[in-house]
Amino acid sequence: MASHSLSCSVQVVVSLIIFSSLLLAHHVSSFEFQVGDKNGWGVPPANDSKIYNTWASHNRFKVGDTICFKYRKDSVMQVNVEGYKNCNSTRPNFFSNTGNTIFNLDHAGLFYFISGAAGHCERGQRMIVRVLAHEDSLSGTGGGGGGGGSSSGSRVAVLSYGVAKLVIVQLVLSYTVSYIF
Repeated sequence: MASHSLSCSVQVVVSLIIFSSLLLAHHVSSFEFQVGDKNGWGVPPANDSKIYNTWASHNRFKVGDTICFKYRKDSVMQVNVEGYKNCNSTRPNFFSNTGNTIFNLDHAGLFYFISGAAGHCERGQRMIVRVLAHEDSLSGTGGGGGGGGSSSGSRVAVLSYGVAKLVIVQLVLSYTVSYIF
């Protein structure tokens, strides 16, 4: 009878470990998107001024994802909707001119980006990124590329520090189980 009780306890603990691993693994992954794919962030051709909004609409961004802007002799600014509409770079929320800018999408909603170089925004170097709320990303609603995938191949897996937490929890649980049983 005692061995049956011990066997049930082990099964419960193992089931909890597997369940928590799957649950945490679902929530700790994020992705880094390369803006403009291989072309990067630059003034678009005259006949393709919507290139960045088209690119953004084909991707599905979630809270925790990052977008990477690669450029030369340029800059990137995150602005409000008015700054976007008017190509106004006087009061950005974020500015970088490093040539390799990584921006963290830290909340759901719309993010507006423009070039800070004179005349570039007016020529189409601007973009709106829609970041899905957690509920939208689980249900598959809310625009984007659909199905959670990226049609442009610009999605690179990036594991957050949550994976380290997951490994530590699993080690502690494994040690505890082996110590008890």
